[in-house]
Amino acid sequence: MTPDCKTALTRLTNHPTGDRLRTALALATAGVPVLPLREGKVPFGNCRACARNVCGGRPNMKSAGTCQCPAVCHGWAAATTDTRVINSPAWAAAWRQAAAVAYHPGGAGLTVVDLDNAEAVAWARKTLPPTRTVATTRGEHWIYQGTMRSVNAVRDGVDVKSTMAYVRWRGHGTGTATALPAVVRALAGRGASTVRPAPLAITVPALTGGGECRHRTPAYLERGITMAEQRITAATNGVHNAVYRTFLAVLSTHGRCGCLTDAHITRLFTAAQTKGESLRHCTDAWTNARTALGL
Repeated sequence: MTPDCKTALTRLTNHPTGDRLRTALALATAGVPVLPLREGKVPFGNCRACARNVCGGRPNMKSAGTCQCPAVCHGWAAATTDTRVINSPAWAAAWRQAAAVAYHPGGAGLTVVDLDNAEAVAWARKTLPPTRTVATTRGEHWIYQGTMRSVNAVRDGVDVKSTMAYVRWRGHGTGTATALPAVVRALAGRGASTVRPAPLAITVPALTGGGECRHRTPAYLERGITMAEQRITAATNGVHNAVYRTFLAVLSTHGRCGCLTDAHITRLFTAAQTKGESLRHCTDAWTNARTALGL
């Protein structure tokens, strides 16, 4: 450990947030990727160098970029098991401001069923196989071994958090984590079906002179939609604005040429809803973007 790291660690362990740092180090040593949270259970925002994703994407995420920023950037993707990073001066300020420790369940090979009220807990006890449970302020976390995609609001008071998500650490809980069951995996399909937007009919003017639309090239369109999904997924704060700006960018390129299909729009809406956006917010953002462009 460098002298700077030793100084930062000493300062933090003598500070009230030192307990959080020790918890984070213990989890990381056990192979659980961790990150600090601010008040309100929200991650620290990107630093100036990484604002608006200009750095190229989330750290350690090959599909989204190769950012090597040492700061606590990119939300859940900042979670790490590297104790040198957790102890580094670059993270020291975040630990001083931290209100809690969070972990990336997918990175630890886990899935958390987040039960947010008594009714949700009662449903889980009747429906789901027993596993490790952790008490929360309003309900319980049920932790299973195995990963899946994260989906919010699969039913009233129930979120599924695994890949591309973070969960506040609330202790080890009781019981033994069991294998991720099919009934939990099926919740992702149910969640997707309940929030999938209704098909939107897009009326666009024909090209002048009847020329063939260059955007109908499959690779061009697919690359654009994939980049749009990644842009939404990478948003760590200001999700509403990120979704609107992304919809605006897609429509400005493809909105007048007849390329977009219901399947493309569904992909964009699904990406937004995975980040917690409601169907109404998605529909409003899409409508507002069309209006802004005169479509």
